[in-house]
Amino acid sequence: MKLYGIPNCNTVKKARTWLDEHGISYEFHDFKKSGISKETLQQWLGQVDWEKLVNRAGMTWRGLSDAEKVAVTDAASAITLMQDKTSVIKRPVLVKDDQILHLGFTEAAYAKLFNA
Repeated sequence: MKLYGIPNCNTVKKARTWLDEHGISYEFHDFKKSGISKETLQQWLGQVDWEKLVNRAGMTWRGLSDAEKVAVTDAASAITLMQDKTSVIKRPVLVKDDQILHLGFTEAAYAKLFNA
């Protein structure tokens, strides 16, 4: 299982703490250090809509120019943005066997997911 995110993101910190406290092993993929491949994003977008994967409520999105925002109109343009500004990806992304288990984090959702 792999958890994708940014280490200083509060939501990612909460997810990592929850997984650690429940003894659930995972590999952490740091978007800032390792980036994200186009292939991975394409695979994710085969499972969820690009509008769910792009975090339009976050500071990164809000910091984009209006021109940058209106340029994101489909999966291809979303992939370009997400590769360029990985902080715009909704996080964390929890993946197992190439399948997205969950986007974001809530204790209730993780508890249900892991029967904890």
